[in-house]
Amino acid sequence: MKGFLAVAAACSVCSPWGRASEFGGRALVALPTPEGRVMVNWRLLEANESFQLYREKEGRLTLIEDEITGTSFLDAAGADAYLLKKEGDETGERAKVWEKPYLEIPIDPPVGYRAGDCSVGDLDGDGEWELVVHLVGRAHDNSHEGITTPPILDAYEQDGTKLWRIDLGKNIREGEHYTQFMVYDLDGDGKAEVACKTADGSRDGLGVVIGDADADWVVRDEKRKGYGRILAGAEFLTIFDGATGGALKTVDYLPGRDPIDGWGGRGGNGGNDSYGNRCDRFLACVAYLDGQRPSLVMCRGVYGRSVMVAWDWREGQLTKRWVFDSQNGNNPYSGMGGHSLAVADVDSDGKDEIVYQAMVVDDDGTGLFTTGRRHGDTLTVGDLNPQRKGMELYLVTENEGRTVAWKTPGAGLHCARTGEVIWSHSPGVDLSVGLVADIDPRHPGYEVWDGRSGLRTITGELISKGSPRYQDWVIWWDGDLLRELYGGGRVVKWDWKEEREKVLFETGGRSEDRRPNRWRWMSRWPNLTADLIGDWREELLLAAPDGKSLRLYSTPIPSPHRIPHLMLDRQYRLSVVLQNVVYNKAPQVGFYLGEKNGGS
Repeated sequence: MKGFLAVAAACSVCSPWGRASEFGGRALVALPTPEGRVMVNWRLLEANESFQLYREKEGRLTLIEDEITGTSFLDAAGADAYLLKKEGDETGERAKVWEKPYLEIPIDPPVGYRAGDCSVGDLDGDGEWELVVHLVGRAHDNSHEGITTPPILDAYEQDGTKLWRIDLGKNIREGEHYTQFMVYDLDGDGKAEVACKTADGSRDGLGVVIGDADADWVVRDEKRKGYGRILAGAEFLTIFDGATGGALKTVDYLPGRDPIDGWGGRGGNGGNDSYGNRCDRFLACVAYLDGQRPSLVMCRGVYGRSVMVAWDWREGQLTKRWVFDSQNGNNPYSGMGGHSLAVADVDSDGKDEIVYQAMVVDDDGTGLFTTGRRHGDTLTVGDLNPQRKGMELYLVTENEGRTVAWKTPGAGLHCARTGEVIWSHSPGVDLSVGLVADIDPRHPGYEVWDGRSGLRTITGELISKGSPRYQDWVIWWDGDLLRELYGGGRVVKWDWKEEREKVLFETGGRSEDRRPNRWRWMSRWPNLTADLIGDWREELLLAAPDGKSLRLYSTPIPSPHRIPHLMLDRQYRLSVVLQNVVYNKAPQVGFYLGEKNGGS
């Protein structure tokens, strides 16, 4: 029987958006609802598909529907299992009904560690997805002093079987800005690799040490400004085998940190430092830079100098494709980085660009444009306004310290192809959050809000001075095409008539902690969200309250909409890959999906 994240590595299904898909299974799921029914749903992979659904009870199969054109079914009768068949399919796909309203996946964190960001990939080529979990002990932000515990990456099968453990060692500092791990099939062999920054003493999944096992580059003098940081020593980039966790290739991490005081500039508060705050801000992504095969892009710097290095992993060799370096001084691309990034084909040439907060780097490693908007914490890029041709880029900007006087807009919308300003507001105001999603069906396109300036349409019109309190995460959960909001274990719906949130789903173990530096089970952020199983709606992956397992939650609500598996869309798939990067962001599709002029 297929697992809950079944895939088919050899499948070449084409999505309605013209992207080749790595996924072939239906990911049939059947889960109990609070009302005592069973919610059954599955993936749509091609247009015009119809299905037969069977109920299995006490070993007997009963045909429920001879021709189902949708991808969800709410069964009041209930069963032990369900069988789904497509026309011409003799065997079909079978799924047992979950015992609980979530699927529990055991994990094995060391004492003092907890599950942080997660990612998925077919690590061993068996046609099913596995989980890679970043286990976190004692962490510090770059701006804070202190010694951390080593970051750990674990890989698990769907039943909780541990495949391997990578211990990145004491010479990699723990914190959201340090370890960005990419899980993706980089060479097209049907098995995902894992790529991240390593250092002397990192230990791979086979127990082999990378670099010098005895080296200790941690600043241990408590009187030094850099106490707890790693400001010297070797820095590496390693490609790990997904099946074993063994290191396949290790090269020098580019660029190096020196000079440590060479990474400041006009981003953020426009400052600089010599103790490692700015030089050790890392980001990463995977992009189809040639339009055909994926490349790994590893990045360093956000406030002033920003550097991106694109690598190709092919036939056991790691080859540098290009380097983008904003340098310092008067370079218009300096100071434009942020704590998030995105991958999108903004110029519609079939090749991906890197949206690095307030600037965009073209597929060939040259600057496409800079908005001049400087540093920020969040962005959204996609077809946000279906009444306008092409993609849009929504930016939220920090204005603090000496940069307030520049009166840079706190938020605004740009043409994602040229950077041209469409509209903006709040000059000189420091905004740190901002969401873009269709939450009000009365207006074409998505809505935007940031918690301080009200709720606006995608054209900038102020709808209401009030806006959702939930400002960090969105998810497609219920049956319509509007997106829901997530925070602290709750999925909520924005009631546009009464201008308030309405709770749709609650996982339990919720926390009211709203501080920016809390970890996932106490968090407004999930460990992962993506369209992992069932139909087009997204799943929640959260750590259990005791920290000893991960819980996968799927929607118990049927939907009338026939929408293909979201992972078929390249932008969505790659945004899931980079979801663990710094300040996590919900994945975004590369097409318009909303109540007005969208959906199917």
